[in-house]
Order: sequence, then structure tokens, then C-alpha cells
Amino acid sequence: MGSLRDAWEAQAENWAAWARTPGHDVYFWRVNLPPFLDLLPAAGRLTLDLGCGEGRLGRILEERGHRVVSVDSSQTLVRLARTHEQSQPVVLSDVAHLPVRDAGADLAIAFMSLHDVDDLDGAVFEAARALVPGGRFCVSIVHPINAAGKFVDKTANSVFLIAGSYLEQFRYSDEVERDGLPMVFHSYHRPLGMYARAFEKAGFVIDALREPADPVSGVEHARWRRLPLFLHIRAVRQ
Repeated sequence: MGSLRDAWEAQAENWAAWARTPGHDVYFWRVNLPPFLDLLPAAGRLTLDLGCGEGRLGRILEERGHRVVSVDSSQTLVRLARTHEQSQPVVLSDVAHLPVRDAGADLAIAFMSLHDVDDLDGAVFEAARALVPGGRFCVSIVHPINAAGKFVDKTANSVFLIAGSYLEQFRYSDEVERDGLPMVFHSYHRPLGMYARAFEKAGFVIDALREPADPVSGVEHARWRRLPLFLHIRAVRQ
């Protein structure tokens, strides 16, 4: 299947169109972003945006007073972030091998990226290395329950079925087309315990955990009010 890095490079232009088309990515604006911003500490001396994509979160953080350095492993996404009219410092690098000095930042963010990396332990360890003691690591991922199964139909009370093993890691892809924009999302399902162990081994203590669901879906999507779409984690570097 190749690496996730290569898979996302192949989808980079599609992702930029998905993220930059006004009003298109409603789950980002309505469900994921608002509670995630509430989880973040105030702007400090340096914020790392790990797996920045085309740069939209970094732009939002800069507007909120953060000094941001962004990192992504996709050449195309790095170029798109760098050449946006609201440009930002962005580095081409695997997040499991950050070109950042030890204890150089007080906040690291991995927004919808840790499930899209090949080396979870390496990425979390590198975030810890780059943070000062007491620094925060704030993460948003597809909720592991969401990634492990699916609803059997589109009714509000549909059964949610996990056909395989929630406890095992596996690679998956979701091919979606919405309003004429195609996108293939490539990711790993990893159980919550796998993320928790990666944080523990890297010297983090989790101090906040949130499970955002969709509070305002219409009738067709009402089933998503019953299960979380995303998982938010805030951890402290010891």
C-alpha cells in the first residue's frame, strides 16, 4: 500500500481544494475546530503545527496571537502552505524526525494528523523532545470508535457495527465525493490505548480528553449525535 506520506502527497491538491473551498468542510468548522481551540493554552513563545497540511490551522492560530512554525511531509502541501497569501514558516519534514532543537517550543499541535502518520511512537516522542518541561501537546484525531466501524444504514437509530477488532491497528482509506470535490483519506485505526501508551512512553501526562460529536446534524446525519466523531487530547510534557 505504500507509506501514508506518499498517499497524502498523492491527495495533496484534492485536500487543498477540500480545505480551502468556503463552507465545504463543515465538520472542521462546526464540530472539530471550536472545542479544539478551547482546549489550547494561551499563545506562548513558539507553537509547532505538526502535520500542518495546506496550513489553515496555522493561519487561524497566527490570527489568535501564536508564533507558528509548521511541519509537513508532503512537498505539495508544504508548497501550498508557504505560497498562500497568508504565508507562514513551514518546513518539509517527517514529524517523527523534527528539525527542531530540544525544548524549543511551549506548545505542539497535531490536528488531525497522528492517525495519518506511519510512526506514531516516533511522532509523539519528537513532540515531547521539542517541548519545554510543562509544555502542552494538543491533539485531534478521528475517534478510534469512528475509525473502527460504521453504521449499517443512514437512519437516526442505525446500529453501529465493528466487524473486526477494535483493539488491533489497521490501515484504511475513505473515498468521498462531496459537492463535486473528490478526496481519499488514508489513515490508521489505532485503539485509544495505543495512543495513551505512546504518550506515556514519551513522558506526557494527559490532563484533558474530549469527545466531540455533531450537535446539529440534520435528519440524514442524526446518527452522528450518538457517537463521537473526533477525539481531543491535551497532554503535559513532564
